[in-house]
Amino acid sequence: MTGIMEIMMLLSLQGAAEGTRAKHSSGAAEVIGTWEWESKCTVPDSPCKCEHVIYEIAPEEGTAGKLTLKADKVVNGERQFMGTLNCEYHADKKILSCAGQGRLKDDWEYNLSVDTMTGTLRIGEEKKLYRKISVKKR
Repeated sequence: MTGIMEIMMLLSLQGAAEGTRAKHSSGAAEVIGTWEWESKCTVPDSPCKCEHVIYEIAPEEGTAGKLTLKADKVVNGERQFMGTLNCEYHADKKILSCAGQGRLKDDWEYNLSVDTMTGTLRIGEEKKLYRKISVKKR
């Protein structure tokens, strides 16, 4: 009897885990993929440069519900890697939230509307607006 109970419990846990994966994949599917357009600076006389950007958004390997955003800029027609952000997608609000691991305490937030995401980068303790981003799904 104990063996049957253990098998039933394992099957129940496996079904719950599959349901969580399905929920993540269906909710995040609208942001997963390649996005491209522009990232504009909002702080004059700063080291920030306006850029043509390409983002690759994918599920984070081994972590349910998390995404990674790999960011490249395009310079002279060539992609240059800038970094990777850890993100979460809130499907109910259509918001992608990402945080950098650098010293600037950067917060990236994007709002999804069909095939376009608009967003901001805020940095520092005061969360100063540093960039405005607009990208379209390719």
